[in-house]
Amino acid sequence: MTDVIQVRSDTDPSDDPIEVRHAKRAALLAAGVEPYGRTFEVTAHTDELEARYAELGDGASTEDVVRVAGRVMALRDQGKALFIVLRDTTGDLQLFCRVNVLGEEPFATVKDLDLGDWIGAVGTVLRTRRGQLSVAPAEITLLSKALRPLPEKFHGLSDKETRYRQRYVDLVVNPEVRATFIKRFAIVTALRAAAAARGFLEVETPMLHPIPGGATAKPFITHHNALDRDFYLRVAPELHLKRLLVGGFERVFEINRSFRNEGMDRDHNPEFTTLEAYQAYTDRRGIARFTRELIQQACLAANGTLHISYQGTPVDLSGEWPERSMISLVSEAAGEDVSFNRTLTELKILANHYQISYQDDWGKGKLITELYEKLVEEHLVQPTFVTEHPLETSPLAKKLAGSENVTDRFELLICGREFANGFSELNDPVDQRERFAAQAAAKAAGDEEAMGYDEDYIRALEYGMPPAGGVGIGIDRLAMLLTDSSSIRDVLLFPHMRDES
Repeated sequence: MTDVIQVRSDTDPSDDPIEVRHAKRAALLAAGVEPYGRTFEVTAHTDELEARYAELGDGASTEDVVRVAGRVMALRDQGKALFIVLRDTTGDLQLFCRVNVLGEEPFATVKDLDLGDWIGAVGTVLRTRRGQLSVAPAEITLLSKALRPLPEKFHGLSDKETRYRQRYVDLVVNPEVRATFIKRFAIVTALRAAAAARGFLEVETPMLHPIPGGATAKPFITHHNALDRDFYLRVAPELHLKRLLVGGFERVFEINRSFRNEGMDRDHNPEFTTLEAYQAYTDRRGIARFTRELIQQACLAANGTLHISYQGTPVDLSGEWPERSMISLVSEAAGEDVSFNRTLTELKILANHYQISYQDDWGKGKLITELYEKLVEEHLVQPTFVTEHPLETSPLAKKLAGSENVTDRFELLICGREFANGFSELNDPVDQRERFAAQAAAKAAGDEEAMGYDEDYIRALEYGMPPAGGVGIGIDRLAMLLTDSSSIRDVLLFPHMRDES
């Protein structure tokens, strides 16, 4: 704990604090003082000092001079001494300012600082009699004058709408938010390193697509003036990455944004980050193993263990993860056979029973998928690979050997959410052409999420693509799981929001 026990009020309550700060800025300029500095050499951060002087005794001082910088978070005025809590990127450090060290005029200037100001300090390291590690400045430099006061210290910034909209303030006053994002960065770094260690090359593919493809989703549309044509923000990088397999790359991956013009809720943001990876000469099982290993590495990097808790529920990410077919899971949940052996009418009766709305032109596969999502998904808490998805809902996946109805595909479910989608890639251009045609027909019939007909991708497959497995891993949802965050907005630095009223 710091020695600072009381936060100084910025101004008289009758004054407008922003106007008072503007007046201070003007006074500094009139006095020839630049309120917005240019450079300041920092030689130490809070965490480094805490480690370096862990054995320094209470009341002990040193002759070691350090240069520290950060934001003023609290002040306590004791007449000829002033205590400042300085927050840098690693934590909070106390400055023990004394008039006999700084001098009368500089000390008066320091006393006129406001909460939120950025300063640099040069001084010696000591530990107070109360045991607080401190820097005793001989010099303090104003680096940036804050013209808006921070939220009241003891209540912080608690309104979530304001926190998401003003993330820059949220990061200042809620240190646990900064910790969440540091974990997120560690997760992404671990995923990238794990993929590279397995021989995958990181590549970059276009964000603007002439045809929406790679996933069933409603795209964003934009216009390219020079070409005088519409383009789509990509809904997935899949088709470009698989073109690289055609070109001879055996293992490729990309970590980047995709965009879907759909709803926003605790699990969805219109732009989101995924890792997509494709490996030649493997199948769904090989890519599922790759997926498990990457997520385990990310969990270890973020938490140091594979046994975590999400919103109070224990989750075990260690060892192998079970596989269950979609049909077996939904049949078990319904207490009766839910498969392609049932007639379309029987499946529609089941959907009505579970209050699932459907369209008249849906086939058996779509109805089975909807029943699975209603009856099963939320109950899959421990990591489970749900396999053998219907052909109707898997336009890019290879058929399961010996089946005309289901594909060699998996979705990874944890805590009732999908975290990854992978499959044995369809590399038969004739089969792919037929499926694109079905998607095009669905789009013409009004399905805004259906994929476009990508003739160039068919041409690429006609040159020959090796057998392969591919996967997309949702990094935002993975960050939610590994940081125990309840909403996707908690792991996005700047989530999309409705306009301020």
